[in-house]
Amino acid sequence: MNIAVILAGGVGKRMNPNGIPKQFLKINDVPIIIHTLLIFQECEEVDGVIITCVKEYMEHLKNLIEQYKITKVLEIVEGGETNQLSSYNGVMAANKFVNKNEKNIIVMHDGVRPIIDSDLIKRNIETARKFGAAISCAQSKETTVIANGTNGEITNITERQNTYIARAPQTFLLDELTAAHKKAHELGETNMIDACSVMNTFSNSCKMHIVKCSSDNIKITTPDDFYVAEALIKSKKAKQVLGV
Repeated sequence: MNIAVILAGGVGKRMNPNGIPKQFLKINDVPIIIHTLLIFQECEEVDGVIITCVKEYMEHLKNLIEQYKITKVLEIVEGGETNQLSSYNGVMAANKFVNKNEKNIIVMHDGVRPIIDSDLIKRNIETARKFGAAISCAQSKETTVIANGTNGEITNITERQNTYIARAPQTFLLDELTAAHKKAHELGETNMIDACSVMNTFSNSCKMHIVKCSSDNIKITTPDDFYVAEALIKSKKAKQVLGV
């Protein structure tokens, strides 16, 4: 079974959207979270969807899901205080819907990352089934450096052709991500930035592989991101209308 966990448990403090969590802000009169969910609804490889959500907006999200006829949602669960804790809640919920005797895949994605398509999700699932883990990555367009966190001294300059920016979806074998999350939880680690960080730290067997994605695959974190995403979605819609 292939289950997607969509993380929509944050409040988006950096967006300052007048108290409205950023995933519920609208682009083209459609909430960002719905833009994202519709892509997973349309992807044939996705069997079900779990959503982590801000507690106060769970009922509102349920109503939106009914309004937009998104039928793959298995459960809406409460988000945690951090991205990692929301991810943990989603992963634990996913385990309730699978046959443990099967090779189950879990696709982790951000609710405020709507500029993706079914092909990227499909390639993630295929890569995770083959290698155990797949991370959507955009190739770096600029030179990146690694610096000493204490004094800012540059310790290494990376080769651009081998440097990527990790994004989402990030896709894993469900049992392996579950084990890594449980280990992190037991050790009191609760604020890792994403699923691949959890796997890199707490899984001894996971070997992650790149799935190339477009640099358009942005996470809407700041007002600038919102306006970029708005332009990208409008451009995509116009191309669909024109058949380009």
